[in-house]
Amino acid sequence: MKYKKLITMCEGAVCVALSLVLSYMKIPIGAGFGGWGGSIDLVMIPLIVYALRRGTGWGLGAGLVFGTLKFFLAGGVAVNWQSMLLDYSVAYMCVGFAGVMRGSRFALPLGALLGCAGRFAIHFISGVTIYAIVVPTEIMGIVAGGPALYSLLYNGTYMLPNTVLAVAVCALLRIPLARIEKARTAA
Repeated sequence: MKYKKLITMCEGAVCVALSLVLSYMKIPIGAGFGGWGGSIDLVMIPLIVYALRRGTGWGLGAGLVFGTLKFFLAGGVAVNWQSMLLDYSVAYMCVGFAGVMRGSRFALPLGALLGCAGRFAIHFISGVTIYAIVVPTEIMGIVAGGPALYSLLYNGTYMLPNTVLAVAVCALLRIPLARIEKARTAA
């Protein structure tokens, strides 16, 4: 196909735009449901689907673009530029690792799990390195005496529900998207 790269970039732009729209529809959560960090939303679903359709490289790029736009356009909060890069640009870029599961029988739910794990890992690293200044702090009734425990608890309060939601939605989308892809390739 002559315009394959252009079509791939346009599809990525549509998925980034859809994720950006979905970022405004969220349930604030985090830190023991105190609302001072994280949210439950569906922003990763279009990024995961795109990474699985087009591959890891394209998925990483779309995630990077989305994370950066989310910070600037959807009320991103950061303590410094390193925090902005890790918690938005790099964290959402890692969702693109879902593309590693491309071609697998259960690519959508496994890709969702892998992409969410990548995002969580970056948030965890950010918490241990950048947000270590707030430790020791009480979170969910537990005094987190070290940055690793604090980061695990804090990021887990919103990433665990997001991961469960993303895997469940992707599992439900597996058959309909396979049918759409089959019909598209048959035409």
